[in-house]
This record gives sequence, C-alpha cells and structure tokens, in this order.
Amino acid sequence: MTEAASTKAPKEASAPVVARHAATLKALPFSDTRDFEDAARGFLGTVENARITSAQGRVVWSLEPYGFLSDAEAPPTVDPSLWRQSRLNMNHGIFEVVPGVYQIRGLDIANMTLIESERGVIVVDTLTSIEGARAAMELYFRHRGRRSVAAVIFTHTHTDHWGGARGVLDDETMASGKVPIIAPNLFMEHAVSENIIAGPAMLRRAQYQFGPFLAKGVRGQVDCGLGKSMAAGSVALLRPTDLIMATGDKRTLDGLEFEFQMAPNSEAPAEMHFFIPRYKLLNLAENCTHNFHNLLPFRGADVRDALAWSKYLGEALQMWGGKAEAMCGQQSL
Repeated sequence: MTEAASTKAPKEASAPVVARHAATLKALPFSDTRDFEDAARGFLGTVENARITSAQGRVVWSLEPYGFLSDAEAPPTVDPSLWRQSRLNMNHGIFEVVPGVYQIRGLDIANMTLIESERGVIVVDTLTSIEGARAAMELYFRHRGRRSVAAVIFTHTHTDHWGGARGVLDDETMASGKVPIIAPNLFMEHAVSENIIAGPAMLRRAQYQFGPFLAKGVRGQVDCGLGKSMAAGSVALLRPTDLIMATGDKRTLDGLEFEFQMAPNSEAPAEMHFFIPRYKLLNLAENCTHNFHNLLPFRGADVRDALAWSKYLGEALQMWGGKAEAMCGQQSL
C-alpha cells in the first residue's frame, strides 16, 4: 500500500461501518474536550515533530508522519474513539506535573518522569531507547537547568521503561557506583525472561500488534492507544542496585522520601507504585492510564491478572487517597 493511498480517506464506506461510526459518535461525549485541556496542561516546550535521530542520522522516533491527525473529525476508516486518543497522543515535549516534577511525553510510547531532589534530579523510567533518553534529558536540562542524576527508578519490567538507561547514566556515573538504580523485586528475572530470552519472538509479534511497518495514515497505522508505536533505537539493560521488596518500604533519595507499593502480576509481572509526601504526588506506573489497557497482550507477554490489578488500585486509594493531590503515570496521558 502506498503512503498516498494510506492517507487518503475512502470516498465511501460500507453501511455497517458507517452505522457503527455513527453509533459511537452518538453514544460517547465527544463534545467534552477536557481531556485535550488535561493533555496540554503544564506544557513548557518540545523538540520539533518530536524527532529523534541516532548518531548515524537514522530516525529513531518522529511524530511528523502523523500530521494527518490534525483533522478533528474521524474518517470513516478509523473508530472515533481511537481517532480521539490518537490526537491526544500527539501532545509531546516537557510538561510540569506539579512544581518540581516534570514529564517527558510523546518522545516515546512511554513517559519519563523527572523529580527534582535536594541537589539533583531523580529519573523515573528511561524510555525505550538510549537516543530517546538522551534527547529527553537534554529537553529537561534546557528548561530546568542542568542537574546531576541522583537516582534512577524502574517502575516495571517492560523494555520501554528501562531500555534507555544508558542515555541517562553516562560511563563516568556508572563507574562511580554512586547513583542507585531502584526497581521492584524480581525485576531482573522477569525483564530477562520476557524481554531477552523470549525477546526475539515477542518483538516479531509486537510488530503485528503495534503495526510499526504499516504506512502511517487513515488506512494504515494510526496509534497504539498508549502511544504511537515502538521506538527504533539502541537498548541496554542495567541491573538494579536496590530492590523494593514489600508494600510500605520507604527510601530517602537525595533528601526526598518515597513510599512504595508493590503491584506484582498487574500490568507487568514485577511492578510498583510510589508516593512522594513532599510533592503530594502519587505515581501509579502503568496501572492507571487515560485509556483501557489490554489484558491479553497479543505479543506474547504475560496475561494480566485483572482482579489483582484492580485490588492494587484500591489499596493505593486507601493508602494515599487522603494525601495525594496529584497523580501521574508512566504511559499515555
């Protein structure tokens, strides 16, 4: 299929498709645009077209091919809800969550959260690629000033949340051993088994699930729901230096206290949430996003336990519902 063919909407659609399209538009409150306001809140700046390239000039990530999403009205070939979510996911750059906490969004399928501590910055999830992580850090430094990395936190075991760590920690920092890398218990076991041992098969299946090789357009690839697609850069796995073992565990990182909640066998086999009292901020990793997450990943990742997942959200509400004033996650909005 050519790019021209993929981006041109068909002149006519079948009656059943038109009927489903109309029924969706009628059933859901598409006139409510608060989610667009939420997605843009706190915006500080960005990289043009979210374009990231490797040292050799190869494009690792870019939103430029998705320019067709500027049209607010969904074409008949795309479900209106997917079209809306796809347009929301076009927001990209650095955003302020609360003063002192920032997120890089739209430079990858995942988010990077940057939490300012006493002397440096704590990086939560390092995106998929080393190139993307470096670009994200430079965007943060451009708007918040250059700070040393005080700690790195991996919220869970999926590659798009740890693959770019070497873009955050350089050789000198790694050699010093002074920057803790914190992750949930059994992180390495699951990261290796799911993403490395089973990685080649899962990658091939993910290419079918996410459609990165389809032409971008209204007859091709539009979005994955959580974001656009997989980044195409270099990946490295760093071993954590500190594991969170139980709900209620606390750490003080560069003068900033964190309270952790374990959430194993939820969206990932090893996953955790945390609350920061100073910022009154709750981070629910990838377990509470702006759209419904898939329970059965076609790429071959572990099937998610929906009941356990919901119970962790309920427990988080009980633990911090009266304390948290802001919430963020590591994917989508």
